[in-house]
Amino acid sequence: MKSIPANPTGDVRRLSLAVREHVHWALANCDAILIAVSGGADSTALAAVVIDHCLRAGSTPHTLSVDHGIRPGSDREAQETCEVMASLGAQSSWVSVTVDAPGGPEASARMARQSALAEHAQTLGERVAVFLGHTMDDQAETVLLRLARGSGVGSLRAMSARDDTGSIVWMRPLMNCRRSETLGACRQLELPWVDDPSNKMDGPWRAADGSALRRGAVREQAIPSLAHSLGMDPVPSLARTAELSAADDEALNEWAEQVWQRAWEDSAEAASGIGALRVAELKENPQAVRMRVLHRYLSRSEERR
Repeated sequence: MKSIPANPTGDVRRLSLAVREHVHWALANCDAILIAVSGGADSTALAAVVIDHCLRAGSTPHTLSVDHGIRPGSDREAQETCEVMASLGAQSSWVSVTVDAPGGPEASARMARQSALAEHAQTLGERVAVFLGHTMDDQAETVLLRLARGSGVGSLRAMSARDDTGSIVWMRPLMNCRRSETLGACRQLELPWVDDPSNKMDGPWRAADGSALRRGAVREQAIPSLAHSLGMDPVPSLARTAELSAADDEALNEWAEQVWQRAWEDSAEAASGIGALRVAELKENPQAVRMRVLHRYLSRSEERR
């Protein structure tokens, strides 16, 4: 393995520049930095550049590798990934989880992984930045999957570069980087990585109905087919759709908040016993705004019952 020089080149430089401002923000606003490292090229490359920035700033980051226990040898891979992270200068740990939640194998594994990361983050401080290795390619796959379900802009905004949920800040600094760049960075730094067959559409995992994993099928078939049919790489355009949808969703949410403030009547005498909405304040607004206000009303009504 090679160390990262002060002025890196190639894919390492690209990734290092992408994460720099995120690391500086996390160091200034959080008690600790925790990097989720699956052992794949994306998270391994992310960890290398984040660790480098942290150490140069005089801070030691933490890493956590999660073993889902779905195939023989996965615990050994998690331990080896942990050792690689330690050699880079991180405080590294690994943990095994049980994947048994509802919603199919992908959703179950994601829930178990997020829970393990959240639990570990709670041991590091009151506010912890958790770095995730999602790339532009992951974002494009998410958008395509949600388009297929007929989602609106609230869902098409897909993954955010930063999700602040209070004690944990989920950070995705590689959203403008490509999967090919993380592979290139690993090769450039001579870092080992794991190609997990569980992520393949013909791997050991299947969807709840026995068919190929949805994301694996989108990655291996749908996006290449789109590229062939359109004569262009669809990934940047799909990622741009998420960015535009996020801006539209934020604007609509702000509009809906203004309408809510005018329409909501928190009255004990209201017939529902949970407050009321003034219809006159709703009817002149677009459907997208009305639906957001009504959704908020129904959510509040459910909470008060």
